[in-house]
Amino acid sequence: MTTALRPLSTGELLDRTFSLYRSHFGLFVGIFALPYLVVFAYRCVGLAFQSSTPQLSNILMTTVWSFGAVFLILIVAAASQAATVVAVSNLHLDRPASVRDSFTTVKNQIPGVIGLSLLVGLAAGMACLALIVPGVLLFIMWSLAIPTKVLEHKGVLDSMSRSMELTKGSRGRIFVIGLLMLVLTVGVSWLLQWPILIAGGFRLTGMRPLTIGWQVAVLAADFVSRSLVGALATIALSLVYYDQRVRKEAFDLQLMMSTIDATALPSSPAQVGT
Repeated sequence: MTTALRPLSTGELLDRTFSLYRSHFGLFVGIFALPYLVVFAYRCVGLAFQSSTPQLSNILMTTVWSFGAVFLILIVAAASQAATVVAVSNLHLDRPASVRDSFTTVKNQIPGVIGLSLLVGLAAGMACLALIVPGVLLFIMWSLAIPTKVLEHKGVLDSMSRSMELTKGSRGRIFVIGLLMLVLTVGVSWLLQWPILIAGGFRLTGMRPLTIGWQVAVLAADFVSRSLVGALATIALSLVYYDQRVRKEAFDLQLMMSTIDATALPSSPAQVGT
C-alpha cells in the first residue's frame, strides 16, 4: 500500500483531504455534478412554468414545485455523499475508484442514508434551536454516521451509535475540521452568487425581484458551487472515520493482516494439499 495508515494530526487530515481532492478533481466533481444537474434542470423548468402561469396558480405551483425540489435534493444529497464515501475509501486504501462504480456500490443504501440524514438533521437541528451548543455537539457526535452506514452496512440507529463511539476523544478536532469545511463551502457559494445578485439588480432597499434570466444564473452559480466544493466535507469526514478506526481499533494492523492472509491463500486447487 502507498497510503500510510497511521494516526493523523488535524493538519495532516486537512492536507490529505485537499490532496485527494486535487489529485482526483474530476472524480469528486463528477460525483456531485451529475446528480445535482438533475436538480438544476428541475428548478429551471419550475421557473419557466411559474413565469407563464396566472398569479393564483403560480402560488400553488410554486408550493408544489418547492416540495418536489426538497425531496429531489434529499435523494441527490444522499446519493452524492454515499458515493463520495465509497470513492474516498477506495482511494485511501489504494483501490481503483470511478464515478460509475461509486454510485453502483451505494444504489441500495440511498434510502437508508436519506433516513439517517433526516433523523440526524431533525434531532440535532431541534437541539440547535433550543440550545446551540448541545445541537452542535450532536452534529459532531453523529458526524461519522454516514461513513459508518455506507462502509459497515449498519442500520440507521446503529450507525448513529457507532459514530458516537468513534468520535469520542476527537470531537474538538472534528469541530475544527467541520467548521473549516463549512466556511469554505459557504464562502465559495457566496462568492459565486452575490455578484450575480448584485449585477441582476438586487437591492436591499426595495427588494426588486430578479428576472427569470437572472434567477437561472443564480441557480447555475449554486450548481457550480455545489459541484466544486460539495464533496470536501464528506472527503474530510470519511478520512476522519478511518483515522478514528486506526486510533481506536488498530484498523491498519487489521488491514495488513487481512492482506497477508489473502496473499497466502493458494492460487489454484492443485496447491491446496501442498
